Order: sequence, then structure tokens, then C-alpha cells
Amino acid sequence: MTKTHHNHNSEHAAKKIYNGVYKALRVLMHLTAAVQFSYAIHYDYTYVKFPVSDANMHSTFGGKFKYLTFLDAIVQVFYYTVCLINDFVGTNEVAPKHLPAIRKLKDYVMAAFAFPLAVNVAVTFWSLYAIDRELVFPKVLDAVFPSWLNHIMHTNILVFIILEMFTSFREYPKRKRGITGLGIFMITYLIWIHVVKHYSGVWVYPVLEVLQLPQRIVFFVAILAFTVCLYFLGEFLNGVVWAKEIKILNRKAK
Repeated sequence: MTKTHHNHNSEHAAKKIYNGVYKALRVLMHLTAAVQFSYAIHYDYTYVKFPVSDANMHSTFGGKFKYLTFLDAIVQVFYYTVCLINDFVGTNEVAPKHLPAIRKLKDYVMAAFAFPLAVNVAVTFWSLYAIDRELVFPKVLDAVFPSWLNHIMHTNILVFIILEMFTSFREYPKRKRGITGLGIFMITYLIWIHVVKHYSGVWVYPVLEVLQLPQRIVFFVAILAFTVCLYFLGEFLNGVVWAKEIKILNRKAK
């Protein structure tokens, strides 16, 4: 056996080990995320009981499902569960001969929902919290909403979606399809919080109580615009992180 051949075999073996470890770590990350957010949803829904009064946002109408944070956590659980299924029965290859349906679903959910919603919830929550926490997370909630749960719902969602952006390749959908899905979700949610206001008499978030109608309209439009910008941010980051792989994909598509 020549020295060159021996070196080639060694490099091949090292690459195989690296790929195996990388795949295992990716599966572990997906499993950790799915379990973590599932437990957070369970704990929040089962054990966190908000004080109810006519003067605050915690009307029983709509339950936890009126909060974007809670809905986003459900989206994240769904997404990371799809990731796990794809890890075992789908593919994470850049340009496989046949793209399984589970991989197509994974790529679409990440682009249209998981990334923009996670960043939206984290950035919006902590920004308002920094300005005046009473607008989004009043101090009275500290007694019923544990700090660790707050960080899973509002911090870890961002940490894990960034990790996901850098560890799993995805093919972004056609921009029109992606933004349409996200737009439908956000507009439906804005309609939903108005339904909650109609039947409960209070806004889901205290910040809406201090805004006049014109200000609320501007606020809602800004939220929609911000969320669409986050879609473009995800698409941009994906293009930067996976530039080499996207070039390979585009060459094979021609």
C-alpha cells in the first residue's frame, strides 16, 4: 500500500467519523429542543395559573392559546419533531436524487414559521421588557411564571433556531409561498386577539391597552412588516451560511 493511498484511507476514515459525530449531535439537538419545548408547554398549560381580574390581561377566554409565545412554542415542538423524523427516515443531504415529503415539510416550516416566529417572539418580548416590563410581563407574574420557563419560552427559542440555521441545510421555498404562509398565520393571529378582546373586554397584551386606535393600527402594521423582514433575514442568513451548498444545488437543478 502506497503512502498516498494510506493517507487517503485515513482522511476518508476521519471524515466518516466526523460526519457520524456531526449527525449524532444534530439529532441530539433536535431531541433536546423537542423535549424542552414540549415540557415547557405542558408546564405552562398545567401549572401556571394567572391571576384573573377585570383590570388585567389574564382573562380566561382563549386560555394560553391567545399568547403568541405559547403558539410559537407549539410551532417549535412541531418543527423539531419533524426534524427528528427527517433525521431518521428523511435526508439532510444538499441535493438528494429524491427529496422526501418530510424533508420538504421541514424546509418549509423552518422558513415560513419556525425561524421568523422564534426571532419575533424573542426580540419583541425582550425589547418591550427592557423598555417597561409591565407592558408585556408584569412583576406580579414572577410568582406564578418561573424564570426558567420564561427563558425557555423567550430566550431558548432564539438560541435553538440559530443553532438549527447553522447545523442543518435547507432549501428555502419560493418566496411567495413562504411569505404567504407566514402572512396568513400572523393575520389570523391578529384577528384572533381582536376576538379575544371582544369576548373578554381586555387586550391580550398590556401594551395594547395604552395605545389609541391609530397607534394600535401602526403597531399591528409594524409587527406584520417586522415579521416579514424576519423571513427575509432567515433567507439571507441561510444564503450566507450555506452559500457553497446552494451553489451545488443550483448547478444540479440546471
